[in-house]
Amino acid sequence: MGKEVIGLGALNYDVLYAVERIAKGGEEVGIIDVKKAPGGSAANTIVALSRLGVDAGFVGIVGTDEEGELILEEFRKEGVETRLRKEEGCTGAAIAFVDARGERALYILPGVNDRVCIEDIDMEFVDNARFLHTSSFVSKEQLEMQCELAKRIKSKLSFSPGMLCFKYELEDLVELIERSEVVFLSIRELKSLSIKREDYEKGAELLLNIGAKIVCVTLGEKGCYVADSTGESHLIDAYSTDVVDTTGAGDAFAAGFLFGLLHEKGIYESGKTGNLVASFCIREYGCRKGLPYKETLKTFPF
Repeated sequence: MGKEVIGLGALNYDVLYAVERIAKGGEEVGIIDVKKAPGGSAANTIVALSRLGVDAGFVGIVGTDEEGELILEEFRKEGVETRLRKEEGCTGAAIAFVDARGERALYILPGVNDRVCIEDIDMEFVDNARFLHTSSFVSKEQLEMQCELAKRIKSKLSFSPGMLCFKYELEDLVELIERSEVVFLSIRELKSLSIKREDYEKGAELLLNIGAKIVCVTLGEKGCYVADSTGESHLIDAYSTDVVDTTGAGDAFAAGFLFGLLHEKGIYESGKTGNLVASFCIREYGCRKGLPYKETLKTFPF
């Protein structure tokens, strides 16, 4: 019996600084608190799914350092089955600065993440899953690897491009978008993909015309916009909550939406579930601390 969702993406060890405000060049700003935890966009989504009772796995690469061991241990603790290669060198790192409003600045060190190649991926493990959820690596080689993998897999592709949107043009991502069952983007990411003058409805329509079956655009405090290739679309309000840190909100949304699809729900109910899971995430610092367990979501429609 295969997994329901397997993740592929950069694995980072996050160091999060709660600060008075995000500093500008030449400024000195105080640090209120420091928190450290495993991260990485696809990994956050997979951990969120596992907490919701989904049978989930992950393929990727970590370094031979302490941070790599901490990432492996966290996956074990969260019940995620892994196929991770250990590579001599330093595990990917992310340093985040989060202000009192929950806004953030993020710095990434790829480390060994840049060395993932298609030979590292257990294709039987991936092909037996219902979904492969993949998120951004930064280098061109990793993007090419993801495109090649998308051609080979038998599972449905779930794609969260993330930082790729700011580094590449839309045409660079067409091969992944056209093979995607679902594409997840924030409104900022959508606008950066050479869709600068378009609104989210037109932007989503463009991605659907490329070949994506479903497009989800997260709109922050305004909720989300979801649309599919049949012409169905919905603007769904966010759940009201106290915002502490927006880091990982998009990853949490993707988990909630995929959870809905796995339970044969439509895009409206799946979008509502995505908003709900994201609302739990942003109540706490970091990408994972606030992620809900299935039993805590009394309002779940499942």
